[in-house]
Amino acid sequence: MKKINTNEELHALQVKLAKKHDPEKARVLICMTGCKAMGADNLLAAFKKEMKKAGLKDKIEIVETGCHGCCAGAPVVAIEPAGIIYHSVSPDSVPEIIEETVKKGKPVDKLGIETSEGEKFHHRNEIPFYKQQKKIVLRNCGKIDPTNWEHYLSRDGYAALAKVLSEMKPENVIDEVLKSGLRGRGGAGFPTGKKWQFARNAKGSPKYVICNADEGDPGAFMDRSILEGDPHSVIEGMIIGGYAIGADKGFVYVRAEYPIAVRHAYNALSQARELGLLGDNILGSGFNFDIEVREGAGAFVCGEETALIASIEGKRGMPRPRPPFPAVRGLFGKPTNINNVETWANVPIIIHKGSDWYSAIGTETSKGTKIFALAGKVNNTGLVEVPMGTTIRQIVFDIGAGVPEGAEFKAVQIGGPSGGCLPAEYLDLPVDYESVTKAGAIMGSGGLIVMDDTTCMVDLARYFLEFVQDESCGKCTPCRVGTKRMLEILENITRGKGQEGDVEMLEELAVSIKDASLCGLGQTAPNPVLTTLRYFRDEYEAHVHDKRCPAGTCRALISYTIDAELCKGCGACLKACPQDAISGEKKKPHVIDRDKCVKCGICKNTCKFDAISVK
Repeated sequence: MKKINTNEELHALQVKLAKKHDPEKARVLICMTGCKAMGADNLLAAFKKEMKKAGLKDKIEIVETGCHGCCAGAPVVAIEPAGIIYHSVSPDSVPEIIEETVKKGKPVDKLGIETSEGEKFHHRNEIPFYKQQKKIVLRNCGKIDPTNWEHYLSRDGYAALAKVLSEMKPENVIDEVLKSGLRGRGGAGFPTGKKWQFARNAKGSPKYVICNADEGDPGAFMDRSILEGDPHSVIEGMIIGGYAIGADKGFVYVRAEYPIAVRHAYNALSQARELGLLGDNILGSGFNFDIEVREGAGAFVCGEETALIASIEGKRGMPRPRPPFPAVRGLFGKPTNINNVETWANVPIIIHKGSDWYSAIGTETSKGTKIFALAGKVNNTGLVEVPMGTTIRQIVFDIGAGVPEGAEFKAVQIGGPSGGCLPAEYLDLPVDYESVTKAGAIMGSGGLIVMDDTTCMVDLARYFLEFVQDESCGKCTPCRVGTKRMLEILENITRGKGQEGDVEMLEELAVSIKDASLCGLGQTAPNPVLTTLRYFRDEYEAHVHDKRCPAGTCRALISYTIDAELCKGCGACLKACPQDAISGEKKKPHVIDRDKCVKCGICKNTCKFDAISVK
């Protein structure tokens, strides 16, 4: 690896690598990040073995990529330049894929991806999950080897940095980011350019930039996947940000629970230093900048920027009052700019393609795209990147293929524990900062958890509050004590011990905690409760007044019954019951002993005659 000393050297190398890694050349792209959990290692070994056997080992490149997006289809394989993609690929299918697709460019029909309408597709531009997205931040994920710097440079990598250092003053960079309309992708959507401007104008040195990769929301994996699949884009964004605000040092704060992301971040930083893109006199510009990784221990509160700063400083991760904001007094008391992974990854392409290009995407007040981690009761779970203003219906049903058969869509939890729950009436809500906030939720980092009619909204609120209460740092009384009291009330309600006035008390506590908590975690902790109360108050009332769970999930409020007229006495439920709570003779109606029944639901799922009901 040779150090790059000038813009001209960088451009020449990019041209050379673009030819070497021409996307029109035959390649096999295998997700080797999240798909590892579903056997990607064995799949990779099978491809290497069969390619060698077919005499293609040195002719066709096997690329170990980041996430392709559709986690429900793991492990995922794409064959280029044919544009054919396969889901849930097993090693047994590899010989046929090589023979038909790799050699001949033809799809293997039986491996096609079937839609809910029964149609079967093989090409990326036909498959609904892929064709309805617009990938900007995820443009390289699933396309390149994130551990190979050549791949990033071959796709205009660091071209934006070269442009900034040779053609733009720091103020010009900030103006370009302001004009683009980019807003922070980690919370309430504060304009990124303004944040940079505050840090640029703040007095004091040195100055710092920080990448907040402490993604801790249940069901969220956007930032992790970007660092795993395209770490250089984040690094390039941070270098540009450092130049803009006048910083010479940056930190990537990433939770140690993300081993692949951590490993890829270290690797990319090492490569950038060797290439001369980090360190002293970058590209001969006189600009000095370096980045370090700091591994967090997994405290949710460290996603709050002042708590994150404390953690980097070696202190316990606890928030402090603001103002002063980090832009004025941040890391080690110096001006500091913090953005999350997705925000930093947007910066290079904004600079490279221009603010006008970027601002043409999205809505009037929410520009660009947003990545969502689509999870829960939806067929196509995974990473989704869509233009701002795309509706919840389009994300859940057109891209996510809706809820599993036999169930009905009920709601989405958007923004994680700090977000809110939006019911079916909001399916056509455009997902942008203002619309989501008006509906009572927040965009947050982009977790989108889908719920069907088997989800109890009271229990859902309890789950998220339990998470937030457990993660509370305990510094301020409203969050420490208030969330504990709210959780106690919710636990009582879901256990059938709810009392008159509990719902009103929940509301009163929620408002008080929002108003009085020190940091964003406490201020948004009641959101899941407030939104479920707003849209599903009848479920709370049923739990408290009728001692009934309408969704049939709160065990203390339900019982399982076998309908004697429908039961065929097949014995399937009897054999499946782990508590021996079912008895009956063969071909005669069975019965459930409620004293033994633990309400696990196995019997209902086992019964082929719908003879078991929940009341």
